[in-house]
Amino acid sequence: MSRRASSITVGGAVCIIATFGVIASAQEVSREDLLDGLTNPQRWLSYSGDYTGQRNSPLKEITTENVRRLAPRWTFQTGVLGKFETTPIVIDGILFVTGQDNHAWALDARTGRAIWHYRKPLPDLLNVCCGSVNRGFAIYRDRLYMATLDARLVALDAKTGSLIWDVDIADPERGYSATAAPLVVKDMVVVGVAGAEYGTRGFLDAYDTGTGMRRWRFWTVPEPGKPGGDTWAGDAWERGGGSTWLTGTYDPELNLIYWGTGNPGPDLLGEVRPGDNLYTDSVVALDADSGELRWYYQFTPHDTHDWDSNQVPVLADIEGESGTRKLLMLANRNGFFYTLDRTNGELLVGKPFVHTTWATEIGPDGRPILLPNNTPSAEGTFTCPDVEGATNWMSPSFNPSTGWLYVTAREACATFYAWPQEFIEGQYYFGGTYRPSGPRAYSALRAIDPLTAEVKWEFKYFTASMGGTLSTDGGLVFGGDMDGNVMAFDARTGENLWHFQTGASIWAAPITYMLDGTQYVMIPSGTTLFAFALPKE
Repeated sequence: MSRRASSITVGGAVCIIATFGVIASAQEVSREDLLDGLTNPQRWLSYSGDYTGQRNSPLKEITTENVRRLAPRWTFQTGVLGKFETTPIVIDGILFVTGQDNHAWALDARTGRAIWHYRKPLPDLLNVCCGSVNRGFAIYRDRLYMATLDARLVALDAKTGSLIWDVDIADPERGYSATAAPLVVKDMVVVGVAGAEYGTRGFLDAYDTGTGMRRWRFWTVPEPGKPGGDTWAGDAWERGGGSTWLTGTYDPELNLIYWGTGNPGPDLLGEVRPGDNLYTDSVVALDADSGELRWYYQFTPHDTHDWDSNQVPVLADIEGESGTRKLLMLANRNGFFYTLDRTNGELLVGKPFVHTTWATEIGPDGRPILLPNNTPSAEGTFTCPDVEGATNWMSPSFNPSTGWLYVTAREACATFYAWPQEFIEGQYYFGGTYRPSGPRAYSALRAIDPLTAEVKWEFKYFTASMGGTLSTDGGLVFGGDMDGNVMAFDARTGENLWHFQTGASIWAAPITYMLDGTQYVMIPSGTTLFAFALPKE
């Protein structure tokens, strides 16, 4: 195998490209391809597979009857310390994947052989709250788009990995970073930021796919005089949090982008920011062309438990008693499952899907009815769920055939502490701490009916796991746990039909694709990609 390494300097940063082979044809993805989503089963073109966020594949070569024969076909080891939280892009036999610390690769989807390797070096001093991960590329035409840990957005040539442009999103010295997979909408790259734990002010950006020029910005924490600005006291909005560190979804018919927002800052000390603290811990519906807010729903007003609402908003059209409704489903970190009308944000269902001690129901006004004695304190206050929440970044999936959403649910509690903390720009600004408390934490894969929030079945994992899910028209749900097991379940009964021990914790969600008449299932584990398929006849 030949290898060619080169470097290119853009804006003072040296980007390293190692080429191991050649991609035979340019990778072209049109706007129509993105709209078609997973109807072409040889492709997986975005973080959630398509704009709906359903992560449901039409593939059914692997079924409940033959999944027990599933076996490893190849692995790819990165050689980079850390962990994968990525979702690969798959197109025309090529797999594009991002990794820890601004690494990225193009791989042969048949064999796992590396074709090129890109890395954008990081600054010496970088403040990152929650891991140096990257969750994936976006693709449009022959370009890949990647948000970097030092809060930049880069465009790469899909064929060679060469850098095309590199633009600044935010200042990493102030505590900003970026870990989310971007989302291409029309001719724009939509991308969010992380950094609420450093007292940053969150936003969501859209950039021109061709030039990298910013088209619009939506601030998740409004300034005084703007709608929602009166939910902040004094100058607390300037460091109000509201990060946008996971990928949203899009409804082309309504032309609305749906994106989850993170916790207010400081995380646990609410007394310095009285009010509801809009638009933190919310889902916002934005006009795709202008970035203007059309509606919002706030899940946890005045959050004091770090319950980000960055979970993927899943979109589906479901038949109910009053006809077909355009729904948005979200299993929230605060322990409640929500179903909203995605045309206007009306709450249709809001019920717990894990054990909660801070609230037991949602009132007629859409706000949680709070229980007493759950505010973090200097002495410590016991509350369920814990800081990591009832669920987190782990992607859910929705199968239209069953009508159920599949989510990794966490049963965990903590004692929350709060104390005064001076804000210093670029330094950690949490306003307290926490410690695990109560019964041993665990996770469960749960199937939830979005029309009632009823749990139809569950499979308990031994540990509090963080892996996402994938459903298929083969009647299966795939998932993984912190003990390294990748598993397949019957989507209707929850029966565990197959498992494989990967040897490392699973922090991401599986995908599937068809290639040369073979259905592959792929999942990241530790710093290795595993590709599975049925044995060849």
